[in-house]
Amino acid sequence: MESWSSSSLSSPLTPTFSPFSSPHPESGRRTPRRLHTCLSALWATPDLQPISHFFAESSPKVRLVGGPHRCEGRVEVERNGEWGTVCDDSWNMKDAEVLCRELGCGAAKGTPSGNLYKPLAYEKQKIFIQEVNCNGTEDELIKCDQLEDVYDCSHSEDAGAICEKSSPKVRLVGGPHRCEGRVEVERNGEWGTVCDDGWNMKDAEVLCRELGCGAAKGTPSGNLYKPLADEKQKIFIQEVNCNGTEDELIKCDQLEDVYDCSHSEDAGAICEKSSPKVRLVRGPHRCEGRVEVERNGEWGTVCDDSWNMKDAEVLCRELGCGAAKGTPSGNLYKPLADEKQKIFIREVNCNGTEDELIKCDQLEDVYDCSHSEDAGAICESEYGRAQ
Repeated sequence: MESWSSSSLSSPLTPTFSPFSSPHPESGRRTPRRLHTCLSALWATPDLQPISHFFAESSPKVRLVGGPHRCEGRVEVERNGEWGTVCDDSWNMKDAEVLCRELGCGAAKGTPSGNLYKPLAYEKQKIFIQEVNCNGTEDELIKCDQLEDVYDCSHSEDAGAICEKSSPKVRLVGGPHRCEGRVEVERNGEWGTVCDDGWNMKDAEVLCRELGCGAAKGTPSGNLYKPLADEKQKIFIQEVNCNGTEDELIKCDQLEDVYDCSHSEDAGAICEKSSPKVRLVRGPHRCEGRVEVERNGEWGTVCDDSWNMKDAEVLCRELGCGAAKGTPSGNLYKPLADEKQKIFIREVNCNGTEDELIKCDQLEDVYDCSHSEDAGAICESEYGRAQ
């Protein structure tokens, strides 16, 4: 396939190879990508593939490079294993909104020149897209209208983007408690695993800190935790390199281009099961009120699904209050929980003998609960009435 370049409008056109525009099979004249996609079925020549052939199976990768974090930098897209830049012709906030969404970052905040981000693009690096025209609602950049025949652009016009640095969620799955298991991170609503290439105690220390668990105790294979990751589940990170002082895994250096890893190499981590703080709020004293637990500095509520006297007994014991006397709705205690406050625990199942709520079996995946179902508890107050 060919594209065309010229040194001036009057100079002869010289054919050069490009995977992003295609010659008409008879005349050799260049046909725009979108028109070619429509006409390719009619041409039906043995050696000619419609441009959609190159993109139908999977969307190209996109990334921001040279910035202070993965959600800011010079825009690059991947084509057949090669990374190229995007020209800033008509590049605007709608285009950046789509890019930020695809990357799993926060809202778009700016569209600076890509030249702000060092090192600059290598002069031999290709520019793959001349112009992007998104309406802002697409979930991937490739779904926007694009002019991929780059005829008038240089790296001095590379596009850039600034997105809010929205940290992905992290979790440990398959272990005996929430502080041990196979490492998973969330990208744009989807959970994927982390390859154990270079995975070590410094990385685990950061992960444990982010989860609000105790000290890191080990980095076992993620395959120890059943059920194993589904073969269709993605691996999002090839390699993590933390110095151990970061408070979030995303702040560590990461190689996100997974080129050589399988689920047999999923990373795992063991953290100390550090008890979260618990409290009763909005009651007449500290031993009565709506139940709240603390995770990594943030307080959230507990859903009242299956919440009963055995659970309340453990809570009252942990608080140093007296015996449990009741499990009323948390809505009895005003003001109600703010709608933005998180619900951290869906279901608690204590046998009543534990000394801390975290030692009870818990279902922390809250998928069907609202603050109208917040749990409450009444403990005897003479053992710990607020002064």
